[in-house]
Amino acid sequence: MHADQSIGRLSRRLLSFLVILPMASQVHGQTDGPSADELAKQLSNPVAALISVPIQENVDYGAGHGGWRSTTNIQPVVPISISEDWNLISRTIVPLIYQKDITGAGNNESGMGDIVQSLFFSPKEPVGGWILGAGPVFGIPVGSHEFSIDRWLAGPTAVVLKQQGPWTYGALVNHMWDVEGDSVVSATFLQPFCSWGGLGNGQTLTVNMENTYDWKSEQWTAPINLMYSKVTKWGNQMVSYGGGVRYYLDKPNGGPDWGFRLMVTFLFPK
Repeated sequence: MHADQSIGRLSRRLLSFLVILPMASQVHGQTDGPSADELAKQLSNPVAALISVPIQENVDYGAGHGGWRSTTNIQPVVPISISEDWNLISRTIVPLIYQKDITGAGNNESGMGDIVQSLFFSPKEPVGGWILGAGPVFGIPVGSHEFSIDRWLAGPTAVVLKQQGPWTYGALVNHMWDVEGDSVVSATFLQPFCSWGGLGNGQTLTVNMENTYDWKSEQWTAPINLMYSKVTKWGNQMVSYGGGVRYYLDKPNGGPDWGFRLMVTFLFPK
């Protein structure tokens, strides 16, 4: 079996796994409300001191020649206490991609995309009521040739948010340039977000945008996402599962029109 076929099959199996996980979690039992609500609140904070391994299955339609793309993002988050007052939060994104009819009618491609590695230095206590984090972000060109830009990228990243009652709102931003000095890549990522946990029992409603601006082509890719998630217990493992839909408010020529996301996050609270 070719490596491309294996990766495509893995992506489809992960999608099936995400679909059946909510039913499995109901069978194995629920967590108590306050514990689930606290974990859900931490998950709404990108720099929370919580070890987690999110897996996202993103499927987008209408791109290329009427095609679709599946992107399975594996995104481990590891907080490290570096002093009495500061944490270092490592956030990694490893994408597995399968697409059909994107580069041409009848064409199928699958493989791994480039890794994005972010490091946030974050005060352990809010500053003036705001939770802050900032540090470097890197693009690591390890993807297969179909999906890699084949260039090392680097730049700054930052996040600012506030949590009041059931509400969490803020924004995450980064900018990356290629480090070879010829400015082939210059892209800004901007993610405003707002989450509401007023449903209780670990349930959260989230709306966000995952905007990317390509300074070379002067083009936005701007999807808006509406998502639901719930924290529960699967056997002895704490998890959050959920899903949602997205619509592209702006996109380059050949970009997708709409899509959906399924997600499961394995939680490892202290």
